Amino acid sequence: MKTKKLLTVLTLCLCIISSVLLSSCSADTARGDLSVYFFNAGKADCCIISDGEHTVMIDTGESDLYSDISSYFRQNNIAKLDCLIITHFDKDHVGSAASVIENTKIGTVYQSNVPKESEYYTAYLNALESKSVTPVTVSGDLEFTLGEMSFKINGPETVYEKNDSNNSSLITSLFYGDTSFLFAGDAQNDRLKDFIFQNDTTYDFVKIPYHGNFQKQLDNLLEDITPTYAVITSSDEEPEEEDMTNLLDNMGIKYYLTRSGDITATSDKTKITITQ
Repeated sequence: MKTKKLLTVLTLCLCIISSVLLSSCSADTARGDLSVYFFNAGKADCCIISDGEHTVMIDTGESDLYSDISSYFRQNNIAKLDCLIITHFDKDHVGSAASVIENTKIGTVYQSNVPKESEYYTAYLNALESKSVTPVTVSGDLEFTLGEMSFKINGPETVYEKNDSNNSSLITSLFYGDTSFLFAGDAQNDRLKDFIFQNDTTYDFVKIPYHGNFQKQLDNLLEDITPTYAVITSSDEEPEEEDMTNLLDNMGIKYYLTRSGDITATSDKTKITITQ
């Protein structure tokens, strides 16, 4: 009887140890996944990219979004941004930048080449100065890696006569394993045309530029990059245009709207899964 009891105890111990090890492996796998989180920020852009070790933010939404941003940071134990990318200086992209910079440890800040005077731009500059951070103005292609995430930021090499702020948008590529993402800021026709001319890459996922406002070059962009998934940042008050969603439907691209709720795109290096 004693032998049977001993064997039973040993068996239970082995089961517990195995369970703990499996849970640990599962957690490590989850931490190894890439997440791209889009806030339901109205007609504004803000997304956070993380592999569990490094964090990148692209745009900061309007000034009233900061409470949501800080809550997300707390919930996900984010104390530092390795990289902050400000695609351009419209208030719906730079509005919370000063608060983010003032309250978060910041690595490198990348920005576009066309300033736009406003209280938000001034606050952004003051916050950078207070933290002794010198932003990098991107022209042409700039590449860097964080862990297993590879980034390429494409900055405009000119100042466009039309829609100079939107057309100054930085266009960011992210590659993680076999998966790829494109974040197009608010790029409009002239900027998109130049990007398409230079581009030789296809993407699995695209953040549609300019909040789903239809532009002639979007047809060419989507044909060029052949995405499977798309996200549009819009609001109920200013929704995406029907011509834009019709184009996505006709091309068989599955799209998600931030006005329907926050969006998370997750990559395990081989496939992308989207939840909302």
